[in-house]
Amino acid sequence: MTARLRLGIDVGGTKTAAAMVTEDGTLRAIRSAPSGRGPGGVVDVAVRLASEVLREVGVDVGGGAVGGDGAALGVAVGVAVGACMPGLVDPATGLVRHAVNLEVDSLDLGGELTARLGVPVAVENDVKAAALGAWRLRSTGSSDSVPTALAYLNLGTGLASAVVRDGVVVRGIDGAAGEIGHLPVGGDAPCTCGQVGCLETIASGSALARLWPESRRLARDPFAAAAAGDIVAAAAVDVLCTGVGLAVQVLALASGAEQVVIGGGLAALGRPLLDGARADLRRRARSAQLLDALGLPDRVELLPADLPVAALGAAWLGTVSHPAVRAAPPVAAGAWPGDGPDGIRGQRDGATARGGKVG
Repeated sequence: MTARLRLGIDVGGTKTAAAMVTEDGTLRAIRSAPSGRGPGGVVDVAVRLASEVLREVGVDVGGGAVGGDGAALGVAVGVAVGACMPGLVDPATGLVRHAVNLEVDSLDLGGELTARLGVPVAVENDVKAAALGAWRLRSTGSSDSVPTALAYLNLGTGLASAVVRDGVVVRGIDGAAGEIGHLPVGGDAPCTCGQVGCLETIASGSALARLWPESRRLARDPFAAAAAGDIVAAAAVDVLCTGVGLAVQVLALASGAEQVVIGGGLAALGRPLLDGARADLRRRARSAQLLDALGLPDRVELLPADLPVAALGAAWLGTVSHPAVRAAPPVAAGAWPGDGPDGIRGQRDGATARGGKVG
């Protein structure tokens, strides 16, 4: 079987994942492991996972060593490779700065991975890569309407967002296009950026932690706690859903995106979070004809929290340098267990999965 392959590496604050997909969106393999610390550790883990995924799909990596010895893998086949990680990322140079959670002040991620893997590696910020991954999921899926523009709202410890238009990440002159987390929306909560009342202070994991302190928690899920009568949790989820609804509205209006997709750690809250955000959007629409006409509640979706969307997006950053690559055929299908209630497929089990269709 001849297939063009794409390898995406997502270096996260706690976990690194490497995913291999074919040009038509078929997931061939995925591996993950705890992220390394410091520049050397980050690169070593990324290279090890990349090597494991390449070997799993039958790509000859030339017997190159992996780990910390700096030996190149020598991938002399047409595999396009991309990588992403948090921090200030310059795609033009491959340089990453200020990835504090990974103990990285400065790292030539593109250069290091290119040297170790033996192929050019494109580099992007993790949220922008996730936005690209979400767009690819829609463009390779069965949906009759592929969005021209898609906005991705990442709800983690903070709030980050990005926009993809016609398959290209919208960057702006300083790479900050689509970033709405530090728009002031009122309130007196201090933000990590130095301002007060940013959108991030009402729509993020840190906002939820402030509004619903761990010492007051009687359950792990704030929505379950609220339903059980926890008035602090009820107030917290009310603020959170209002904030997420506002974030969706701002992002949709500012970007003109047909679709807003919510991902990140808070996506694990699932349907209650999506329903709460949609309810807030409907409430706003009742008093504003413009918002009612836009139909925003129907344009927002939720990604499964464990979907490796950033790794998938990173896979489409790279450029295939050869027209085709000989690889082992895929094995049993089932890595992507079908469309969920929110319209986007997710992988829910295991560190390795093969043969499923992305989208």
